[in-house]
Amino acid sequence: MTASTTLEEFTDLLAASARSAVHLEMRDVYAVSDPSYDLWLKGESFDRAEREAMWKDILAELLSRGVVVRRARIVSEPVTDYIAYEHAVTSSTNLAAGELVRWLPRRGAADLALPGTDFWLFDDAVVQWNHFAGDGTVQAGEVSTDAAAVRLCAEAFEAVWERGTDHSAFRLIR
Repeated sequence: MTASTTLEEFTDLLAASARSAVHLEMRDVYAVSDPSYDLWLKGESFDRAEREAMWKDILAELLSRGVVVRRARIVSEPVTDYIAYEHAVTSSTNLAAGELVRWLPRRGAADLALPGTDFWLFDDAVVQWNHFAGDGTVQAGEVSTDAAAVRLCAEAFEAVWERGTDHSAFRLIR
């Protein structure tokens, strides 16, 4: 394993994808210092145009080459405020960029073998583990090509994807 801590290193891994990039998220809180999240909590308007444009730009080249980008989220119910916010911005950020997104209530994942942390899996060959502090702050990531780790992540993602509900049909329980 090697450390992968910068956005540039992540985008290099993503850009190198030839067929697929999948992301499994399993936390109920991420990056709680996000200013748009704070504004959303207060019921105020917020502007994510720069962030959304950046993600669309990153994915545009991939999608033009036929790379499929999927994201699955395992969430506790009732959902946290952060997950409600994430659900609210998924259409303008993830779906608008071309991702496919599904949601799975945590109880639906109880019998699945899942890795201990969130990850990205590129072309069923390279895993980037995403490590977080307890409050959702991003910590250093790690990259692995270990065959057992890749297999665990591929199987876990596909199992969650199969059970998940498409974003357009998923209703939050708050």
